[in-house]
Amino acid sequence: MRIENHPILEFKRGNEIKFYFDGEEIIGYEGDTVASALHAAGVRVLGESVFKHRPRGFYCAIGNCSSCLMTVNGESNVRTCITPLKEKMTVEIQKGKGEIL
Repeated sequence: MRIENHPILEFKRGNEIKFYFDGEEIIGYEGDTVASALHAAGVRVLGESVFKHRPRGFYCAIGNCSSCLMTVNGESNVRTCITPLKEKMTVEIQKGKGEIL
């Protein structure tokens, strides 16, 4: 699900980065955000809504909504759509206002 070719934009892929999503090792690339790396790996559900517990996914990609809030390296409510991916990062789906799911 990664965009490889685009008629207008150019994507420069950096080095591979290994990170962990809910205990599973995933490969992303330098220059990815956490959410874009997860999306490219086929992960569509990043969390759930606070009150109705509906699945939330990659939505605005600019940090304005709350659809991509996840727990990153033990810190809850991280906006993963604007958080740069880093080597050995630990990412977890969170439930509600910050509990790990």
